[in-house]
Amino acid sequence: MNNKRSQPRPDRAREDAPADGIIEGRNAVIEALRAGVNIDKIFLMKGEVDTALGRIASTARSRGIVVADADKRKLDGMSRTHAHQGVIAVAAVREYATVEEILQRARDQGEPPLVVVCDELSDPHNLGAVIRTAECAGAHGVIIPKRRSAGLTAVVAKTSAGAVAHMPVARVANLPSLLKELKKEGLWVFGAAADGPTRLYDADLKGPAAIVIGSEGDGMSRLVAETCDVLVHIPMKGKLNSLNASAAAAILLYEALRQRLGS
Repeated sequence: MNNKRSQPRPDRAREDAPADGIIEGRNAVIEALRAGVNIDKIFLMKGEVDTALGRIASTARSRGIVVADADKRKLDGMSRTHAHQGVIAVAAVREYATVEEILQRARDQGEPPLVVVCDELSDPHNLGAVIRTAECAGAHGVIIPKRRSAGLTAVVAKTSAGAVAHMPVARVANLPSLLKELKKEGLWVFGAAADGPTRLYDADLKGPAAIVIGSEGDGMSRLVAETCDVLVHIPMKGKLNSLNASAAAAILLYEALRQRLGS
């Protein structure tokens, strides 16, 4: 008789993850890591020193999973069981793509790449809306940073209205470096900025392009803005001077689509 414990299949492991993507408690998180569940991020109690938590952190980091410190109040707010034991993992609804896979998708479709880069977009509803619009507008992929950003969580998937199943999303460690790599691939980088010197409708978005959308509060970070080729602003006629991040992304993406359709 074979006494070796069989390894759970990754697809079964994903089925075992809670519907809202929250996995809490030391044993549950350890088992999720062992089973190969797609984990987006793990939150650990700040200042907690424990062998089990240390093992979770080291295992997660070795697999490229983001590990973040969180205070008790944050963990309590995330918890469904009220017994999180100082650790909560958030499962990803699908695997992340690579940047090369996104660019290859454009090549396969015979189209100039159109990529959306989200700079620290932390609101999952905004990210979900951007992914939904990107899919509808014919973008080839969305790129987000590993840290200080929402990930492919259940909330993002729901807000995207199913677009996460069709739109590749890549996650990178460093956005300025990523933008430089995209430039080497021939893409022009357009950053949305309220004070950008170029009016959106004067920008040429017909060729290979990456559209950068900044965070909800502060917009693009300085290094990201400095790496852009062109900073564009959306003309405003009302009393307010800014738009919601996902609304701005929609306007830029559909201007790119309009130009590409030749209308």
